[in-house]
Amino acid sequence: MLAYIISQLTGLAAKILTARTFGASAELDAFYAANRVSETLFALLAGGALSSTFIPAFTALLVKDEKKAAWKLAASIANLVVVVIGLVAILAGIFAPEIVRYALAPGLSTDPALFALTVSLLRIQLASAVIFALGALAMGILNSHQVFLIPALTPAMYQIGWIIGILVLAPKMGVYGLAWGVIIGSSLYLLLQLPSLLKRGASYTLSLGLHNPSVAEVIQLMLPRMFGAAVVQLNFWVNTILASKMGQGFISSLTFGFQLMYMAQAAIAQSVATAAMPTFSRQYALGETDNLRTSLAATLRGVTLLSLPAAAGLIILRLPIITLLYQHGEFSAKDTQLVAWALLWYATGLVFHSVLEVLVRAFYAMHDTKTPVLVGATAMGLNVGLSIAFAALFTQLGWMPHGGLALANSLATALETTTLYLLMRKRLNGIHGQEIAKGFGAAVLATLFMGAVLLGWMHVTQSHSAALTTLGGVLIGGIVYAAVLVGLRIQEVGIVSRMIRQRLSR
Repeated sequence: MLAYIISQLTGLAAKILTARTFGASAELDAFYAANRVSETLFALLAGGALSSTFIPAFTALLVKDEKKAAWKLAASIANLVVVVIGLVAILAGIFAPEIVRYALAPGLSTDPALFALTVSLLRIQLASAVIFALGALAMGILNSHQVFLIPALTPAMYQIGWIIGILVLAPKMGVYGLAWGVIIGSSLYLLLQLPSLLKRGASYTLSLGLHNPSVAEVIQLMLPRMFGAAVVQLNFWVNTILASKMGQGFISSLTFGFQLMYMAQAAIAQSVATAAMPTFSRQYALGETDNLRTSLAATLRGVTLLSLPAAAGLIILRLPIITLLYQHGEFSAKDTQLVAWALLWYATGLVFHSVLEVLVRAFYAMHDTKTPVLVGATAMGLNVGLSIAFAALFTQLGWMPHGGLALANSLATALETTTLYLLMRKRLNGIHGQEIAKGFGAAVLATLFMGAVLLGWMHVTQSHSAALTTLGGVLIGGIVYAAVLVGLRIQEVGIVSRMIRQRLSR
């Protein structure tokens, strides 16, 4: 979690520099729209689909002490990743104008210069999809070996490449420097993990492993996961299309707002879920259903206890946070209002996003990719319809319409999370629901106290600087929340206290 926080802070620095350099400008809209293609390739053909299906298969071989077979599986998957994603990237580069004009951002295509810029940026960034996919595979291998620190630091390396693009390349190349920064960052993302892979005896064979049963299992598990990823990406594309027609700055505002919510989600939920998945996989492989049930319940409690106050803090402090972080240089007060509006509606779904991270990985650890994919596809399909409906509703109400896109995402995620929880509870014959409910109730009570104090703090400091309001609010809110949990004698507080004492005594 500490490594994820470091990575997210590095990412925050990159986003601050981006906001100061470009603001919520048309050229930054073009960059984020173009970046959507490489992100989609990575999400569809690798990313979560690869790691979530590869880790259970790779871990099963390690548990059986079949290390040679495990490394053959890893090498074959790596070769397939390069071949498949490489070919798709080449085709995307060839048909980039058509992709931008008809599928990605038709609103940007009305300006010939902006259209040409988007096409060029798209082509530059395509290589990052291949590099990122290999990095995701390396991360899965290390996580299977219970190595989490180095993989969790890799996003920081990507952000360092982004920062290099802004500080070193952008002054001469403009937004093109940011695109090349993406390539640099994805390369650093992969290179950081190579020494750890070699230390664990990594071996390579030049084979696609098409007749390898383990490779076939990973591919078979990936297919429904890819379908689910496609539906999720469809939602992002719909948002990009709709936002591109709303006017200048709406794509960037949605992106900045989502990234702030995602920072909290990554630090809280992804760190916990990433560390938990190999444990879930081992427990399932060994038939330890009771232990799996207990591990999952404890993980859900922990994620809930952390995500509820984070969501409340983002909602209440959204304006001073964005003012402090972004409102400098080319980033105006109007841009702050746009991003704050998006963050408000994205943050309402933070708890559900966080719980979803854990539940989905539990299904994957049990070699079930179909259930979360079918549920996710239904929810994201609903998301597309809600995005169109809420954008129109917000416009009728006189509200900024991009908030409707963020609200649609949060509502669809809430429905997806609830459905998966009920299905998992049925599959495991319960998930210690009473314990989870107690943790949730304690988190709600502590968050209410914290929220009341933060609202008072906002009123007292309304004429002061954004730095005082934000930093003071985070400190005071954290103290109040922790104090209430201590008063309620929540068991996680005791666990963390013992861990800290043990580390200090060492």
